[in-house]
Amino acid sequence: MNRTAPASSTFPKSPLYGKAKQSNPRNVVRLRDHACPAPTTENGKVVPPRRVPNKDRRAREHLTPAEVEKLRTAAGRLGRHGHRDSTLVLLAYRHALRVGELVSLRWDQVDLQQGLLHVNRLKNGTPSTHPLRGPEIRALRRLKRESESAYVLVTERGGPMTASNVRKVIVRAGREARLPFPVHPHMLRHATGYKLANDGHDTRAIQHYMGHKNIQHTVRYTEMAPDRFKGFWKD
Repeated sequence: MNRTAPASSTFPKSPLYGKAKQSNPRNVVRLRDHACPAPTTENGKVVPPRRVPNKDRRAREHLTPAEVEKLRTAAGRLGRHGHRDSTLVLLAYRHALRVGELVSLRWDQVDLQQGLLHVNRLKNGTPSTHPLRGPEIRALRRLKRESESAYVLVTERGGPMTASNVRKVIVRAGREARLPFPVHPHMLRHATGYKLANDGHDTRAIQHYMGHKNIQHTVRYTEMAPDRFKGFWKD
């Protein structure tokens, strides 16, 4: 004979065969309190911690030529791929490469015989052909001898490096070089712009070299060039 629960019963307080067993509050183990505050929510979603503004992390968003050299030297000392890492710092600096442009470099863009590098720009930028100097040619020739990949910068497994790989290399090298602030790959592109502007190169030429579609993006470098203020004082 099947027994059914009363119509007024609800689960789990009144189960089929009697009352549900209630837990004794004294037997409940209290979880350890978290050291960090509980996350806040907006619209039912957890809000991630706010990103620290760049101006609060570092005084400037570019590196000086001396700092770039320290970064490159430090990158060459770290890990099993020191030559590759120092080369990527050199290429990013000499050719104002974004991290996406850097990891997508292929050997068919490099002409070691003529000393030329064809740069394909992201963000709808203007592509251009840059001359390669002695240090870059020597570094690239060594990389080519050690790799069979179609990409210039490859991982230990032979695949192309990712943007995350490059960021980790730069951050680690910045710590090794004991730079006074945390660094990221795009600071090398800014370092190129300020270096060329400080050397007195024409704004239009810098625009084409860096692949800017709008010259207003280039003016930021020439506005801060210290040569503009030479001769203000005649002590």
